[in-house]
This record gives sequence, C-alpha cells and structure tokens, in this order.
Amino acid sequence: MKVVKQLKKINVFEMLKNTGAIMEGHFKLTSGYHSKYYLQCAKLLEHPDLTLKLLKAGIKENNDFFSGINIKKLTLIVSPAIGAILFGYMLAYQLKKRMIFTERKENVMELRRGFEINFEDNIIIAEDVITTGGSVFEVIDICKKFNANILGVVSIVDRSNNINFGIPYISFIKLEIDKYLPQECPLCNQGIEVVYPGSRK
Repeated sequence: MKVVKQLKKINVFEMLKNTGAIMEGHFKLTSGYHSKYYLQCAKLLEHPDLTLKLLKAGIKENNDFFSGINIKKLTLIVSPAIGAILFGYMLAYQLKKRMIFTERKENVMELRRGFEINFEDNIIIAEDVITTGGSVFEVIDICKKFNANILGVVSIVDRSNNINFGIPYISFIKLEIDKYLPQECPLCNQGIEVVYPGSRK
C-alpha cells in the first residue's frame, strides 16, 4: 500500500489506520476484485468529531474545487448506500445543503424512501471509497434521468487507477493498492479465506 497523495494539514492515512478503517486480510471488494486491504471507512465515520475535522480540512485545502463548482448554486448531496451515507450527511451538514441517498433493490441502484431529485438541482456525489467507481456511475445515471446538474464527486479515499467521471473529482487521500481478478488472485492461490464486507450482492 502506497500513499500517493493526501491532505497537507491532516494525516488522513494515520486517521484511517488509528480508527481501524484499514483492514488487512483477503477481501472481495464491491467491484468484484480481490485485495489484501479493505477500506472500511465506517470505522472512521463512527467518530463525528474526526469526520468533521477531516471535512473542514478537506474543504479548505480543496478550495479551488469547491469555489469552482460554486457552492452557492449547490443544492443537494447524493450518496450511494450504505457506506457513503454518513460521509455524505456530514458533508451536507458542513456545506449547509440537503442530502439524500440511493440504495440497491434486487441489485439495482434506485432512488427510494420518497427522496426527490429535481431538474434544477445542482449536485455533488459523495462516496467513501472509490475503486472502479461503479456505484458513483450508477448515481450519475440516476441524477441524469432527472436532468439534474452534477457539479462534482468527492470521496474520502481514492484507490482507483486514475478514474475519470467526466466531471470534477477530488479525494482526501489517494492510495495505491494492488487488486486482483479472482482467477489471478495470489491470496486465493495461498488458500486464504476470502471475506466480503461490501453491500452489493
């Protein structure tokens, strides 16, 4: 695992490590890949004080991003359930905006619980960890169905291979972590039991 980039004022890696958010073992990721490491950001997000501290630093250090998308026009934060809900809610709290989440029903991402996206909404999508960006792309598709304007994507951790959503994207830490196709996984070849902590079945 290599830290490629993180916030300057806060050691995000140490924050993740100290809260137990960095798990080591043999994991199947939500993307389907296997990895020696799993980022369980819920372990960090169970501490509102640390989460708020992280958000304040992240917003301040990424002022170009937030000023560029024009926070005054921002109306809504949308997060994919379940892992990103707390992060999206805390981001919305800090930015004083409305927040909703999408969730899966029969493995299809949907807008439920009476949540609404309006055609005039200006949206930031908030995710906890991005690997392939699958959940974010699904949320983007949902927002586009309502002709909403997606201003950008924010995540705590970026462990992708320089993903491109076609819109501005920032993370508070970028990590380089090996991931493997199941048929090529060295951990499987060693007979190490695989664990799947994700929400997508």
